Amino acid sequence: MLELNGVKNIIFDLGGVILNIDYEQTANAFKKIGIKNFNDIYSQAKQGKVFDKLETGEITPEEFREYIKEIVPSLQLSDIDKSWNAMLLDLPVQRINLLKELKKKYRLFLLSNTNEIHIKCFRKIIESSYGENIFDSIFEHQYYSSDIGLRKPNADCFQYVLEKNGMEPSETLFIDDSIQHVEGARKLKINAYHLIPGEDITALFLGKAR
Repeated sequence: MLELNGVKNIIFDLGGVILNIDYEQTANAFKKIGIKNFNDIYSQAKQGKVFDKLETGEITPEEFREYIKEIVPSLQLSDIDKSWNAMLLDLPVQRINLLKELKKKYRLFLLSNTNEIHIKCFRKIIESSYGENIFDSIFEHQYYSSDIGLRKPNADCFQYVLEKNGMEPSETLFIDDSIQHVEGARKLKINAYHLIPGEDITALFLGKAR
């Protein structure tokens, strides 16, 4: 069950927790444009070094696109972005309403392993749904791996967020849908909850979690 006693701060993952995503849609999109083994180089559980570098800002979106074009030289850059963004779906209003309620009681933060291409895309999704980047009014700070040069599950990523905001691990809850990230947070004594497929944070905070 979700334990909130003593919790003052909540750090949320983005994809799979707040924003609906489907990794298979991106895999299928890349397969359609000629990269048949995409699942071998990128998935929720593991990914190739080029994706790690994109997520920490070590390479630019342009360099990422060139890497993909080396695999299939005939690809258009727009096809690469469209396929890469295919995993990003929608942002349900009930989750936004939940976050607004939680903000009244807790300090809320966002911590996501992501990249410039995805950030641009999901901001458009948010703005088209809510007319503004509503995250700016909900989260005290938004931390994206490509901006801070750090990524989950590495300890320095979590430590960075804690220290920047004067937070104690024992007073902090972290929610993520990737078990490796949850385990990384727990190593720093952060209270961490693994959101499994089929669970929704709305039910989680209504006391319906496992």
